Amino acid sequence: MPRLRHHTRTMRTVSAALLTALAALAALLTATAPAQADTTICEQYGSTVIQGRYVVQNNRWGTSATQCVTATDTGFRVAQADGSVPTNGAPKSYPSVFNGCHYTNCSPGTALPARISGIANAPTSISYGYVDNAVYNASYDIWLDPTPRTDGVNRTEIMIWFNKVGQIQPIGSQVGTATVAGRTWQVWSGGNGTNDVLSFVAPSAISSWSFDVMDFVRATVARGLAGNDWYLTSIQAGFEPWQNGAGLAVHSFSSTVNTGGGSNPGDPGAPAACTVSYATNVWPGGFTANVTVTNNGPAAIEGWQLAFTLPSGQRIGNAWNASVAPSSGAVTATAPAGNTRIAAGGSQSFGFQGSYSGAFAQPDAFRLNGTSCRTA
Repeated sequence: MPRLRHHTRTMRTVSAALLTALAALAALLTATAPAQADTTICEQYGSTVIQGRYVVQNNRWGTSATQCVTATDTGFRVAQADGSVPTNGAPKSYPSVFNGCHYTNCSPGTALPARISGIANAPTSISYGYVDNAVYNASYDIWLDPTPRTDGVNRTEIMIWFNKVGQIQPIGSQVGTATVAGRTWQVWSGGNGTNDVLSFVAPSAISSWSFDVMDFVRATVARGLAGNDWYLTSIQAGFEPWQNGAGLAVHSFSSTVNTGGGSNPGDPGAPAACTVSYATNVWPGGFTANVTVTNNGPAAIEGWQLAFTLPSGQRIGNAWNASVAPSSGAVTATAPAGNTRIAAGGSQSFGFQGSYSGAFAQPDAFRLNGTSCRTA
């Protein structure tokens, strides 16, 4: 019997040692196991999810030639991009990664669509990889619509061109320059037959950047191409290739939409964040307007822009203390360089001279950086 007990203790010792060795081996195998393989998509509108929160899509819509994208842990790369299309027309595809909804395909856990007035901020970060043997742009797309739609084409598309290679240009025509999110951009405006497009083109290539999407949304609202009661539906980053494109990559992408921005400034009873005084001197066929914008909010406003619509028949000839464009219809007054700040409780003034036909009238609504203002 003592031998039996001794034998049992020995077997237990051996078993414990064996289990310990097996556990160590399992841990070693787990530690050295390769990461999950990347996913390659060649289907025309094929997609997959990365990080459990973003959608990578092939989105080949302008050509029948083969295109494949490989989704990585943090982004994607274009693995194959055959064929080409004329550079004076639309691109052949938009391989991209997105947060939000695209033709009923919504990213997991997204906060979009979300009403613009209810968004506090939308921080994002992007890192691009470029190639030289292709014609393309690196385009960051922001989609806005009057309704919280998750299907089809939205009313307004904001495009941020981080880079372009080849003889290509945005839709429409250049309407000036603007400083948005601390950078200066060429601004193009136009339409493609189904939606309005406002493009911000970088003068030189940007490889990586972190910024707030809402800076561009507010700039678009200020230009009258959207309203604070509209919805942000999708945030996308990718490429529009016209010729080739293999090797292009989004190395990393992140997008967060933080709601809770407060009540819609246009709602009855909501506090006015700004006040506009619009004083005119009118004579037959002509007038001057002196405009004072007051910041009623608790924080300074940087890079102010005031959007309003001139009544029918009115046209601006010249302006002072601000640039005002275009000369008729929905116009935007933009702060001059060196005078772009309105302190909390402070004000800025500008003016312009114009002509009119018919009965003279004043604008009935003003938006300061996208926020509705009260008229004094």
